[in-house]
Amino acid sequence: MIRNVTVYCSARGEVANVYKTAAADLGRAIAQCGWGLVYGGNRVGLMQILSDACRAAGGKVVGITPQWFIDKGISDDRCDELIVSAGMRDRKEMMENRGDALLALPGGLGTLEEIFEVIVAKQLGRHGKPIVLLNIANYYAPLLAMIEHGIEHKFIKPVARGYFFVADSVDAAINHLRDQPPTAPANGDPLSSAGE
Repeated sequence: MIRNVTVYCSARGEVANVYKTAAADLGRAIAQCGWGLVYGGNRVGLMQILSDACRAAGGKVVGITPQWFIDKGISDDRCDELIVSAGMRDRKEMMENRGDALLALPGGLGTLEEIFEVIVAKQLGRHGKPIVLLNIANYYAPLLAMIEHGIEHKFIKPVARGYFFVADSVDAAINHLRDQPPTAPANGDPLSSAGE
């Protein structure tokens, strides 16, 4: 049963309104499902919109952020629980461990790093949690095309398509998570390397 959803998203605020709307809708939907939100713990960009919407809808918010973001004054002190990590690597591990499902809104390099890390962990059989790419406004189309390119050239195994679900709306993402509760560790490919 899903209790907490980890969401990876952007700290940028200069993005199109369609992405801001999706972040707010997702925060509300997580709360309405009775799930908790686990996120990067800062009050900037889509991160702030997501967490504020979840809180406003009565949801529990857990933020995880390194000390240096607290020192910069951008951490979210309204979290129900704010966990301080030693650095970015610890933060990613904590975010992965605290979520029963893992979801990426459109984001930049940090979001891409985070979502690929959990996809590779699933490939290696380290977890069996549902992973969702929220493909708002077809944002992830070039990335998905690159994965297909890797499959075509045999750098990526076709089974990789099943490691994550692509949702084109918040409703599709939520419905998928309702239908796909977390499982035991996945039947990944333990002989694969992270470079595959």
